[in-house]
Amino acid sequence: MPKAIKKQHLPEKICPVCERPFSWRKKWEKDWGNVKYCSEKCRRQKKDI
Repeated sequence: MPKAIKKQHLPEKICPVCERPFSWRKKWEKDWGNVKYCSEKCRRQKKDI
């Protein structure tokens, strides 16, 4: 069984809308490469980025 990864070692990205960092989430496990926004709110407020 794989060992858990500590939160401080999870991958992070910068949201292009609010420009704040956000960390990997389990629900994004299969699609992390395509995740661009930290939340649904930021996704709706995108400015054709």
